[in-house]
Amino acid sequence: MAQADLSDWLAQRRAANSYEVSVVGLDELEGWAVDPDSGDLGHHTGKFFSVRGIEVSTDHREVASWSQPIILQPEIGILGLLVRRFDGVPHCLLQAKMEPGNINLLQLSPTVQATRSNYTRVHHGSAVPYLEHFVTPRRGRVVFDALQSEQGSWFLDKRNRNIILEIEEDVPLLEDFRWFAVDEVAELLHVANLVNMDSRTVLSGLPELYRSDDRGPALHTTGELLSWFTEAKARYTLDRRVVALSSVRDWTRSSRRISHRDGKYFDVVGVRVRATSREVARWSQPMFAPRDRGVIAFLSRWAGGVRHVLVHARTEPGTGDVVEMSSTVNCTPANYADRRPLFLDEVLAAPPERVLVDVVHSEEGGRFYHAENSYRVVEVDDGFPLDVPEDYVWMTVNQLAGFVRYGNHVNVGARSLLTCMSRLPDRVAA
Repeated sequence: MAQADLSDWLAQRRAANSYEVSVVGLDELEGWAVDPDSGDLGHHTGKFFSVRGIEVSTDHREVASWSQPIILQPEIGILGLLVRRFDGVPHCLLQAKMEPGNINLLQLSPTVQATRSNYTRVHHGSAVPYLEHFVTPRRGRVVFDALQSEQGSWFLDKRNRNIILEIEEDVPLLEDFRWFAVDEVAELLHVANLVNMDSRTVLSGLPELYRSDDRGPALHTTGELLSWFTEAKARYTLDRRVVALSSVRDWTRSSRRISHRDGKYFDVVGVRVRATSREVARWSQPMFAPRDRGVIAFLSRWAGGVRHVLVHARTEPGTGDVVEMSSTVNCTPANYADRRPLFLDEVLAAPPERVLVDVVHSEEGGRFYHAENSYRVVEVDDGFPLDVPEDYVWMTVNQLAGFVRYGNHVNVGARSLLTCMSRLPDRVAA
């Protein structure tokens, strides 16, 4: 599908539906209540998610301890992608889905994107389309199936089931859905704020998306990389304690929002939503609204004729197992004016000819309001050292894609960026 055709289709879907999102005070959220003792925010059903406080201490971040609001969403949702071959070419069934946190509201989501509360219809709304393909008994071939983490900065131990199912039979094509060839999807991943985060994380498990030609040996074997990963988990500590939201240090609360006293990081805000294309037509909810745009970037280097990326063992407050494999850089630069994360300057100061990927994508629009990251891949020259700090390791694109198949290995930012690397250009001239 040409981008002009896609734009026309998305415009048609916008015109066919009605959307309205308003930022409101936390005390105006219908169906949500503040616990009088703890100050925690929760839904009246006890389902969906809650906003609580967390105290964190670790020896593996820029500061040793802090407290903050965090989202608790223990339910495991489904992010499901149907794949079917037309004339031998694999296609993905994507949905034009409205989410209240998206800057442009409508983005391309996977075939199914639903929390357990949604697909069990706690809201008494309409059923989730195509859900029957992803619950047992299933028909079709399972291409990818893993429990994957989400943003550890804002979620505590959050996981979703990422599943790709290849089918052969015809399925009814609903109005908000469309088949896209894998090559089309690869191109669309370089369009700002178009392919949503949930699509990107599922697509990271699709083998057809990657065309990495490893023309030589990797710097490290899979066994060596797993040992590096295990060593990082054993070396560092991460202690978390869920506390009352009213007790988090350095955060202020009004009737409208919760904010950090320095005006950094993020706010907790309320939104009121109307959407004719969703399971329910109107609802309210709290959302996390970051103050600034983040940067998620890989440094890439050729070694032995093979493209490698520099992977970081990163700790976040919501990480379930101390560290996950992350991009070289994963931060919001405005939050670190006094202490720059390692390799951030190399990413931001890279000359244009060495920037292989440069695209802005939205984060989870169901929980985060206008959250964006600049996704980048920067190719460094042969003079950049192969010997890197112990928290970092070089691995090939294929090796990193292989680790995606296992839950709690590769974090959501690295998975999202990995999908954008499916059609990298040849080596940059020295």
